[in-house]
Amino acid sequence: MPVRKLNPVTPGQRNKIANTFEQITEVKPEKSLLRPIKKSGGRNNTGKMTMRYIGGGHKRRYRVIDFKRDKDNVPAVVKSIEYDPNRTARIALLYYADGEKRYIIAPNSLEVGQTVISGEKVAPEIGNALPLSDIPLGTIIHNIELRPNQGAVMARSAGAYAQLVSREGKYALIKLPSSEVRMILVTCKATIGTVSNADHALERSGKAGRTRWLGRRPRVRGVVMNPVDHPMGGGEGKSSGGHPRSRTGLLAKGFKTRAKKKASNKYIVERRKTRK
Repeated sequence: MPVRKLNPVTPGQRNKIANTFEQITEVKPEKSLLRPIKKSGGRNNTGKMTMRYIGGGHKRRYRVIDFKRDKDNVPAVVKSIEYDPNRTARIALLYYADGEKRYIIAPNSLEVGQTVISGEKVAPEIGNALPLSDIPLGTIIHNIELRPNQGAVMARSAGAYAQLVSREGKYALIKLPSSEVRMILVTCKATIGTVSNADHALERSGKAGRTRWLGRRPRVRGVVMNPVDHPMGGGEGKSSGGHPRSRTGLLAKGFKTRAKKKASNKYIVERRKTRK
């Protein structure tokens, strides 16, 4: 899906790069699949701010997404491709043969009228969900489960994908978007194809107000705070700073924060490649 650069008729549009929304076929969402979203503004149950830089934003309603794809061997027709304000990818509305309606993350090149299906031994075609044991090696996949029947947790954002590299016994080796190679049980499900809206990374908001519409308040840098507020604060002029670290003193810029004895370390075959 391409992006477009707007004519600079206003200061906010001078640097704005927006999506064309060509893939969208329906504006109004399916009412039966909507749920309310309650905003906290970063406050806990006593009203104390526990998360900074959160607040405001446009009112949204949650679209219930089927991440499990557990309706096996029942064909479904793609009724529409829709915009979802809660995620970067597009979503697709499915009409199942038994009358049920569900939303799924729309893969790239999925079109209205196309039939998708999930289950064992189904064809490895775009939009179909099947266990890793039935997917041909080298296939591009997304919406990957970490545990059987858990629901997809990996490769769900716009343009994301992973690749099925090999199978060794009861485990499959998956190369993730971060270049990490990880072992996952072959009974876990994944969906064929790449997540839609890959050009999302090329978009530019153009003005600070669009960030506020998303519910994000201005973020204050640590070096401009006082010493009581941040380890990097204080000092006259630009003499403040020191080694980059978080508000709680945790080192940044290269300091590894993953636990050395984390249980899932044994499933990681190859670590992600970091920038030097």
